[in-house]
Amino acid sequence: MTTLNLYQVDAFTSAVFGGNPAAICPLKEWLPDELMQNITIENNLSETAFFIPSKTTEADYDLRWFMPGGEVDLCGHATLATAYVIFEKLGFTKPRVTFSSRSGPLGVEQTDNGLLMSFPIWDVKETAPRADIESALGQAPSALYEGKYWMASFNSEAEIKALKPNFNALKAIDDIGFLIVTAPSDDPNVDFVSRFFCPQYGVDEDPVTGSAHCVLTPHWAQKLNKTKMHARQISARGGSLICEIKNDQVHITGQAALYLEGKIHVE
Repeated sequence: MTTLNLYQVDAFTSAVFGGNPAAICPLKEWLPDELMQNITIENNLSETAFFIPSKTTEADYDLRWFMPGGEVDLCGHATLATAYVIFEKLGFTKPRVTFSSRSGPLGVEQTDNGLLMSFPIWDVKETAPRADIESALGQAPSALYEGKYWMASFNSEAEIKALKPNFNALKAIDDIGFLIVTAPSDDPNVDFVSRFFCPQYGVDEDPVTGSAHCVLTPHWAQKLNKTKMHARQISARGGSLICEIKNDQVHITGQAALYLEGKIHVE
């Protein structure tokens, strides 16, 4: 029997019960992939992050993310939550923590506004309308974009809020693992809103998705002619993010709150 520390942190919120919960599991060495996947399924959250001390001088830690449906290339809220645990619980004293990951080097630093993550820019290109996506969403977007994540753009926040996707139909579309829907915000203090669907990975709707803003930030920066924006993900839990294009990266700032600290026992 192996005993492991586990933290549950709500990311992109300043108080528990908001934002997006992630489970964080510090390790000394990687566990077998199957065991990490089983821990993720048992946690029953959209993401569980595992990290180990890096064996290179290029990063402080190596970081991996698992969804109930499998390992993914990047997760924003679980990265934010991992950095929170490292800064607040593990005695890390440097102002910036660096990670090695499947999406390359990532950094998270402490600022007055929260934790600032340096993420890659993911571009998308507009593509032809698709009847299968329109049918699954129940409404036709004004534009559809293809890239690492697919994105459907709508004209108003009200349209985004009103969407009631058929998740079984969305799950059945083989070439779309992740789908963002987005629109301008009705709130003058928020630039754009979004929702994020990923039923193929075991999560119908993710509450707040940092990695989606690797797509959303450059898209809206071009649309609005701004480099720094306030974003809101309008899921049931909801979350707020500050997004900025800087030094050919997406900078995403958010807060986090510790909900749970405990131990798990695995064979």
